[in-house]
Amino acid sequence: MTTSRRYTIEAVDRALLVLEALAEHPDIGVTELAKQLGYTKTLTFRLLQTLEERGFVAKDGGQAHYALGYRLAYLGNCVDEQQSVVVAASPIMDGLRDQTDENINLIVRDANRILCVATRESRQSMRLFAKAGRRGPLHAGGGSKLLLAYAPDDVIEQVLAAPLERYTPHTVTEPARLRPILKTIREDGYHITRDDLDIGAYSIAVPIWGPHGDVVAALSVAGPNARLDAARQEAHLSAAQAAALSISARLGRPAAGTGAPGLSEISPENADAA
Repeated sequence: MTTSRRYTIEAVDRALLVLEALAEHPDIGVTELAKQLGYTKTLTFRLLQTLEERGFVAKDGGQAHYALGYRLAYLGNCVDEQQSVVVAASPIMDGLRDQTDENINLIVRDANRILCVATRESRQSMRLFAKAGRRGPLHAGGGSKLLLAYAPDDVIEQVLAAPLERYTPHTVTEPARLRPILKTIREDGYHITRDDLDIGAYSIAVPIWGPHGDVVAALSVAGPNARLDAARQEAHLSAAQAAALSISARLGRPAAGTGAPGLSEISPENADAA
């Protein structure tokens, strides 16, 4: 067995082959699908049943034919949105990293967790770990908590109803304490936090707005607490807000005053300079 095949999960591989087959031959029955894939009818039916329960496959009840389900359309839309944000943010993140000389993170909400889709690492010798693809909680961290604050009400309630992990002694895990924090974030249009996800680290996060007036990502400046004095905090926040406004404009953000608190007072000229 080669190294590239060692960790393959056969059931997952078979399920993906079913989806690929349905993409090429929609509205197909179990017997024909099993023949195409070389599986038994029993195995094919079980795979289809599992995928249907998860929304990846849809069945025409009358004909007992199968096609791709709504869940794939949702995932495809998420990919499009994330790729659009990454492309729009890329040069702006470069400039913001050069301006602040700290880590710059681009974070999106993925269901009830966060996903870091892009990062720019500080060039300073003492810096935080930064890696695209990192996932984390919604209730702790600068960009994470900002995304929770701007999430739909049902998402907020689901997160607050679940057990909230304590990452440091400063992590807020009580829903009664989190709710007013989320309200303040929405009112301020930004979030600054220290030590609640990693001891000794700060995060200054601002929202990125999409073309429909909703928050599609968070942009954060992050680094060691030792480098963040009052003057740098104010400068980093201003630079992050300008950068976020520039990215939002690239995504087709509505005009100022249509629901983007904390950004409407920043001029496009200042944003481009970031």
